[in-house]
Amino acid sequence: MLSERITINAEICHGKPTIRGLRYPVEMILELLASGMTNKEILDDYSDLNNDDLLACIEYAAKLTHINSIYRIAV
Repeated sequence: MLSERITINAEICHGKPTIRGLRYPVEMILELLASGMTNKEILDDYSDLNNDDLLACIEYAAKLTHINSIYRIAV
């Protein structure tokens, strides 16, 4: 499911992961969920998305946590 829903295209949203090539970055959906919005509220606001898109964003974020090391970068 993830590979069908989360796409990366250098021409869309500066190459950030998006939902199905639409201009909805995964990070934006995750931020909406983290802010407390429910799936229903998000889907009401973004009618071209569906629940599987939201689940794919969560799955994508979960896979990002399966990393071996985290390095501090200079700020």
